[in-house]
Amino acid sequence: MIEIWSYLAEGPLLWLTATLIAYLAGDWMFRASGRKPWMNPVLLAVLLLAGLLTVTGTNYETYFEGAQFVHFMLGPATIALAVPLYGNLHHVKRLALPILAALVAGSLTAMLSAVGIGWALGLRAETLLSLAPKSTTAPVALGISEQIGGSPTLTAVLVILTGIIGAITVTPLLNAMKITDWRARGFATGVAAHGIGTARAFQVNETAGAFAGIGMGLNALLTALIAPYVARLFL
Repeated sequence: MIEIWSYLAEGPLLWLTATLIAYLAGDWMFRASGRKPWMNPVLLAVLLLAGLLTVTGTNYETYFEGAQFVHFMLGPATIALAVPLYGNLHHVKRLALPILAALVAGSLTAMLSAVGIGWALGLRAETLLSLAPKSTTAPVALGISEQIGGSPTLTAVLVILTGIIGAITVTPLLNAMKITDWRARGFATGVAAHGIGTARAFQVNETAGAFAGIGMGLNALLTALIAPYVARLFL
């Protein structure tokens, strides 16, 4: 059995299959729980995969060799953000001023709060730079991090954590704040928690999901423009 496993572990399809099965299992548990926010399918998939890699003693490089197709698809998925933006262009034009104000406030708060807290705690420069784009969708965040001198690997971890935490907390938080406008709820979710938060918004309401996609796309653009200047404030 050990020899069979060693042979299979070297094959790229094994880890791609494991990734897809882990997500399907996480999604099944999410649905079985009655769509509870804390049963986030991405979080569950991460935990299942982490457990599998630990038990089998598989290093990340071997895993990524097989799962890199999923990583590749992040690029097309990011480009696909244009679809909800185009489909809701009339809403964007009509609400241009509120959207712009919310975008600037949300984007700056996401960056300044993370980098500012890290700076106050004495984190080193590379870590601070890695924190700056953590609320942006992964492909854009990795590019920003590399450009400003951060660690793309650390940024990837921070992006995933931000998305998962946002997806888990956004619904109870907005309910507690008595925010009922699906447009506002969705846009805030997309700006703060990028793709994972957007997926959660679509699970709750179609309009919220559409505006989350708009928020995610616009935040990616704005963060790419202002992240270098925000980083300089603390270096």
